[in-house]
Amino acid sequence: MPSRTTAAARPAAPKVKRRAAEILAAAAKVFARRGYYGASTQDIADVLGVRQASIYYYFDSKEAALEAVCADGLVEYGTRALAILRGPGTASDKVAKLVFHHLSPAVERQDFTLVFLRERRFLPKPARERIRALERRYERIIQKVIEQGMTKGEFRADLDARLATLALLGLGNSAVAWYGREPDATLERITSNYVDLLVRAFRKGEAPKLRVTH
Repeated sequence: MPSRTTAAARPAAPKVKRRAAEILAAAAKVFARRGYYGASTQDIADVLGVRQASIYYYFDSKEAALEAVCADGLVEYGTRALAILRGPGTASDKVAKLVFHHLSPAVERQDFTLVFLRERRFLPKPARERIRALERRYERIIQKVIEQGMTKGEFRADLDARLATLALLGLGNSAVAWYGREPDATLERITSNYVDLLVRAFRKGEAPKLRVTH
């Protein structure tokens, strides 16, 4: 990604990095509540009680702030997914971990997740393409986990790995829309039920109950 689009591209001194993270969180909060077109850099500044000019030290524009919010976490998603792919465990265990790590930011960093799902379409085409490239990397890793399970005979040979990947992502993303409104729907309970649904669909025969480990 171009060096002038994200907060991470700015000077890396610890104090600057902390401030960048604060401004990024403020931007996520504003975009999540107001939407891209309803938000301004002044709104972001107001959350932190700073001058609007301070925001431009970290972001060249409101568009750059939105891209940074959307990109934040996508690299980490890919890094975690790659570690799961290369790590130990059955394909079913790996799917359980993928689901957990996909869902947890929706709970712990809901503003970022909402902005990514709802507002990234408002980015200009070059920025959308950069975000999409990060998404595709993440999707490919998930698909490889599923294909790994098919190769080892754990998942059905006739499973469409690409559609299975999209099903996993779609199911996980859908929880953002209603999380917090369903009584007793904890992260652990959602993960357990989603994993059960997915693995039963992926596996040959009857799938056993899986224990989700973080």
